[in-house]
Amino acid sequence: MSILQVFTLLGALGMFLYGMNLMSSGLQKAAGDKLRGFLSAMTSNPLKGVLTGLGITTVIQSSSATTVMVVSFVNAGLLTLTQAIGVIMGANIGTTVTAWMVSWLGFKADISILAVPLMLFGFLFSNSKKNNRKNIGELIVGFCLLFLGLSFMKNSVPDLRQTPEVLEFVSSWASHGFGSVLLFLLFGTILTLVLQSSSATMAITLIMLSMGWIPFGMACAMVLGENIGTTITANIAASIGNTQAKRAAMSHTIFNVFGVLWALALYQPFLNLVGLVTEKLFGLPNPTSEGFVVSDPTSAEGTAALYGLSMLHTLFNVINTLLMIWFTGWIGKAVCLIIRTPENQEKEVFRLKYISAGPLATPELSVEQAFGEIIHFAQISKNGAAYAKEAVNEADTDKFEALREKLVKYEEISDRIEYEIAAFLNGVSAEEISESTSIKIKAMYKIIGEMESLGDSGETISRILSRKNIHKKSFDAEAIKNLNTMAEAVQTAYDAMIANLTAAHKGELVNITNAYNAEDRLNTLRNNFREVVIEEIDNGNTNYQTSVYYMDILNEFERMGDFMINISQDLEKAFAHK
Repeated sequence: MSILQVFTLLGALGMFLYGMNLMSSGLQKAAGDKLRGFLSAMTSNPLKGVLTGLGITTVIQSSSATTVMVVSFVNAGLLTLTQAIGVIMGANIGTTVTAWMVSWLGFKADISILAVPLMLFGFLFSNSKKNNRKNIGELIVGFCLLFLGLSFMKNSVPDLRQTPEVLEFVSSWASHGFGSVLLFLLFGTILTLVLQSSSATMAITLIMLSMGWIPFGMACAMVLGENIGTTITANIAASIGNTQAKRAAMSHTIFNVFGVLWALALYQPFLNLVGLVTEKLFGLPNPTSEGFVVSDPTSAEGTAALYGLSMLHTLFNVINTLLMIWFTGWIGKAVCLIIRTPENQEKEVFRLKYISAGPLATPELSVEQAFGEIIHFAQISKNGAAYAKEAVNEADTDKFEALREKLVKYEEISDRIEYEIAAFLNGVSAEEISESTSIKIKAMYKIIGEMESLGDSGETISRILSRKNIHKKSFDAEAIKNLNTMAEAVQTAYDAMIANLTAAHKGELVNITNAYNAEDRLNTLRNNFREVVIEEIDNGNTNYQTSVYYMDILNEFERMGDFMINISQDLEKAFAHK
C-alpha cells in the first residue's frame, strides 16, 4: 500500500466524517425549534421517550446531537433524568438507520454516481437568501460528501486477496475463538474513540467485511465495541459539564455496557438469530452459516454480510431497549448514587450550569442552552436579594460584615456570569442564524445586562448600610418593618420575572401582567414610605442623615423592580405568543 493510498484513504475518511457532520447540522437547522417542541411534548412516559429519541435521531442522523440536546433539556428542567434515559435509548436505535443507509446506498445502489450532480443543487440552495433553503443546501452537500467519501474509501482500500501473506496475518487475528471476539470488540471501541464517530467506525467495519478482510463474527464484535466507544466519548464530553450532564452520559454507558455483556454471554445464539432474521427477511444466504465467505461485495453473500451486520446493530439496540426500558427508574437511581451531588452547593451554584460544555451543534439549540443559563442566573440573583434583606435586619457588626462580603461576592458573580453568557451568545451569533433567533439573542443580551444591574443593586444596598454603621446610625422598628416590606415585594417581583422567563423558555409566555402588578406595588410602597419620612423630616421628628440612608435603600429596592420589569418587557417583545 503506497503513501498516496494511505493519504487517499485518510482523506476519504475525513470527507465521510465532514459530510456526516454537515448533513446532521443542516438537518438540525432545518428542523429548528420543532425538535425542541417535539422533544418536550413527547416524553411523558419511557415508551414515548424511546420513540422520541428514535424519531429525532433518525431525522438528524446523530445520536450525539440528540444526547447533548437531551442533557441541556434536563438541565433546564424540561425533562427529568428518567425521561432523558428513555430518549437516549431511542437515540441508540435511531443511529442504526445510518448503518442501513450506508449498506444500501453506499454499497448496493452506489449513490456516489449521483453525488456530484447533486452537489449542484446543494450549491444553488446554499446560496439562497432564505435560511431554510440554505439549510437544505447544507444537508444536500453533506449527503453528497458522505457518500463520495465512502466511495473513495472503498476504492482506496487494498484488496488483501491479492496479497495472501497480509490476508493470512489479518485472518490469524480471527482464529483465537472467543479471544478474537474480545480482541475485535476492543478494536471497535478504540477506533470509535479515535474517530469520535460510531457511524464512521461502522462504515469502516462494513468495508472490511465486504472486502473479505474479516469474517462476519468478528465484524459483529467490532460493532459491539463501537457501542461502548461512543459512550466513552459522551462521558469525556460531559466531564467538564455539570452533575446532570455527567449522570445522563453515565446512563448511556450503563445502557450500552449492559447490552454488550448480555450479547457476549449469548454471542453465538445471538449471531444465529441475526443470521436467521436476515435469511428469512431478505431471502439471502445466512451470514452465520458454516463455510460462509464474502468473495465479492456485489454478490448475494456480500449483500447478506452487509445486511446481516446492519441487522445485528438494529437487533442489539432494539432488544437492549426492550430489556432496559422497564428499569429506567432504577438506572436513574444508580447514576445518582454513582455521581453524587457535590456537598458544597455554594460553589456549585456559582458555576455556569447549562453552557459549561460549550455550544450545541446549531444556533437554534444553543439559544435554548443559553436560556437555561439565564434562568439559572435569575435564581442566583434572587438569592443575592435575599442576603440584602438579611443585611437590613442584621444589627450585629460581625454578622453584617459577613453578609456584606456575600453581597460583594454576588456582584462579582453577576459580572462573571454576564460575561460568560455574552461570550457564549457571541459565538452563537457568529453562525448563520435565522431572523427569529437573532431577535431572541438581542433580547438575551439586554436581559443579562439588567440582571447584572440587579447584582449591582444588592452591593449598593450593602454600601449604604455600611456607611450607616460607620456613622453609628440605626433605623427604628418602623423603618425596619417598611424595608422588610419592600424587600418582600422585591422577592415577589423576582418570582414574577422567573415565572415569565420559565414560560418564555417553554414557549408558553402570553402576557406579563404579573410583572406589571409587582412593579406597581414596589412603586406604590416606595412613594408612600418616602412621603411619610419626608413629612417627618419637615416636622423635625427624625434624624436627617438616617432618613437619607433609609430613602436611598427604598430607592434601590424600587430600582431593582425597574430592572425586573425591563426583563419581562424584553421577554414579551421577543418570546410572547402574539
